[in-house]
Amino acid sequence: MSIQVTCPSCLKRFQVSDKFAGKTGPCPACKKPIRVPDKDEQVVVHAPDDGAPKDSKGRSVLKPITMKDPELTNRMLMIAGGCVFGVVALALGFRLSGGTPLWAQLLGTVLMAPPLVRIGYGFVHDRELAPYTGIELRNRVLICSALLVATWIVYLFVPAYVMELESPKEMSWTVAGITFCVMGILGAFASVACFELEFLSGLIHASFYYAVVIITALIAGVTLAGEEPLDQFAWLALRVLTGS
Repeated sequence: MSIQVTCPSCLKRFQVSDKFAGKTGPCPACKKPIRVPDKDEQVVVHAPDDGAPKDSKGRSVLKPITMKDPELTNRMLMIAGGCVFGVVALALGFRLSGGTPLWAQLLGTVLMAPPLVRIGYGFVHDRELAPYTGIELRNRVLICSALLVATWIVYLFVPAYVMELESPKEMSWTVAGITFCVMGILGAFASVACFELEFLSGLIHASFYYAVVIITALIAGVTLAGEEPLDQFAWLALRVLTGS
C-alpha cells in the first residue's frame, strides 16, 4: 500500500511506499526534507453506517429499491386511443347525421374522462415521488375523472343563471373563454388533490382533458357559444313545436 504525502514547503502531493512510514527524506520537487507520516497518522474517511444488515465482508445484503414510473404500455395506449377515436368517430357521425343529441354529448364527456386522465398522469406526474400504480391508480383516475366531469356544471348553469340566458350556448365566446378558464382552475385543484401534483402540472393535466372534449364537441358540430338568442315569440313557438 502507499501513503499520501504533502510537502509543507511547496505543497506538492505524491505517494510513497508504506515501507517509508515515519522516515524523513527529500521532497522530489523542492528537495527540502519532509517526514513521511506513520500509518496510524493517516486520516481515513469512513462511510456512515446505513444500519442495514451486512455480510462477512461488510457489504449490505439489502438491495436498493428502484423507483418505476407509471409507464404507458402499448396496451394502455391502444385502449385509451381506441376510446378517444371511437368517441371522435361517433361525434363525426352525429354531425353528418344532422346533430348531436344532449345525451350523446353528456355520454362522450363522461367516457372520455378516464382514458384522458390516465394518459395525462403518465406525462405530468412528479418524478421525485413514487407514482401511483395498480388499484390505487385506478381509483384515483376514476375520482379525478368524476370531478373533472362535474366541473361542466359551471358551463351549463353559472353563465346562463348570471346572465339570464335560455341556454349556455347563447353566451359570447369571451364569456365562454372566462368560463373555461374557471373550469380549468377547478380541474387543476382536482388533479392536484387526486395525484399530488404541482399546481401548474395539475392545470396542464386538467386542460388536456378539456381541450380534447372541446375539440371533439366542435367536430360533432355542437355549438358551445356565440348562438344568437331567440326572441320571445320564436322561443314560445319552438317550445310549442317541440312539445316542451
